[in-house]
Amino acid sequence: MKMKKLTKSRDNKMVSGVLAGIAEYFGFDPTMLRIIYGAATLIGVGSPFILYIVLAIVIPEAPRTNNSENTGAYGFKPGNNRPEKKEPRKEAEKVKEEDWSDF
Repeated sequence: MKMKKLTKSRDNKMVSGVLAGIAEYFGFDPTMLRIIYGAATLIGVGSPFILYIVLAIVIPEAPRTNNSENTGAYGFKPGNNRPEKKEPRKEAEKVKEEDWSDF
């Protein structure tokens, strides 16, 4: 049995991946943890901002994976280096002088 390690998330991060890493470790939704963290920051419970900075320094980054199915933040695939094929640009229609209206 492999033991889980607390690491910062590489795939689901907003700032440094601390909250997503904690949520992945305990098995719940990172969005809910972010909402709770934001509310705690606004209320001023303890020092959430300072705690976040300390955790960002202390918690190690998750190891890289070579899985091409794994998408990173904002849906980008880390191993996809191929340029996209672009469609040719459409030509604009010429406007006749009498088509202009007087404003």
